[in-house]
Amino acid sequence: MNVLIIGGTGLLGSQAARELISRGHTVAGLALPPVMGDTPPEMQLSFGSYLEMTDDELIKLLDDCEGLVFAAGVDERVEGPPPIYDFFKKFNITPLERILRLAKQAGIRRAVICGSYFSYFDRLWPELELARWHPYIKSRRDQEAVALSFADDHFAVSILELPYIFGAQPGRKPVWVFLVEYLRKMKPVAVYPGGGTAMVTVRQVGQAIAGALERGTGGTRYPIGYDNLTWKEMLKIFYKYMGQPNKKIITIPTFLFALFSRRLLKQRQQQGIEGGLNLAKFPALQTRNQFIDKSLGCEPLGVTPDDIDQAIGQSVRLSLDVLDGKTEAVGMKAE
Repeated sequence: MNVLIIGGTGLLGSQAARELISRGHTVAGLALPPVMGDTPPEMQLSFGSYLEMTDDELIKLLDDCEGLVFAAGVDERVEGPPPIYDFFKKFNITPLERILRLAKQAGIRRAVICGSYFSYFDRLWPELELARWHPYIKSRRDQEAVALSFADDHFAVSILELPYIFGAQPGRKPVWVFLVEYLRKMKPVAVYPGGGTAMVTVRQVGQAIAGALERGTGGTRYPIGYDNLTWKEMLKIFYKYMGQPNKKIITIPTFLFALFSRRLLKQRQQQGIEGGLNLAKFPALQTRNQFIDKSLGCEPLGVTPDDIDQAIGQSVRLSLDVLDGKTEAVGMKAE
């Protein structure tokens, strides 16, 4: 299968390319320069912004392809002037609608969208009204609706609802730098709310993308999660790789976490900043066990076991090197 990956040099895109190439597929990538890390040399790269390219330019890349992977866009870390939803729509929804329209026009048969596990929990826990209160979650739900509207018997669209992802790509700033920096500052004990999360390694994401391209039919949402850890269990692994294996971690009551979140929200509002997650409503989600059974997505797509402890260690070590100025790394880009 000839596959085009939009966001081909990012952490997920480059791993998907590596997995697809190992399975005998031919891969081309579209990305913004510069090339960082260990992008597979077999991937044919084109440089440009999917936001700025014309329909004809995109059609030219899509011609002769049978599969498409959208591994670009922005995540919930983005903050800016309200309404922040418009920012997420600009990068995650509007261009995807155009790309899928052109892909269908070009005769592509299979597409995979890298989405968020927040969409899964929006369906699972309707009482939290996640899409109502959180602009980022609303944007991911709306992105799914747009993507699935293109699916039919001749165009399989698979959405991977991805959780916390661990692993490292040299030259790319890990998303975990902020958490490592925060954990460093907590002395002599660490305090964190209850709850937990599903997680996967970046290698497992590559397998899920390849599996969805090979096996996907119609329009399907796959909640992706292989390992489930409480926050305390996850932080113990973080601290182990930060050189503090015996760090004391205290689970704080939800009401204290909510007070802290509301204070931070007020500060942002005074600065004219809105985040993708509403901090007044976030504690209700963060303190739950956001767990996903691997039978829902990983097993159907052929994802195999991996060492989550080691993958967390890779993320932590690279984050420390970035914080200590031992390596140069580029941050999140809207591909």
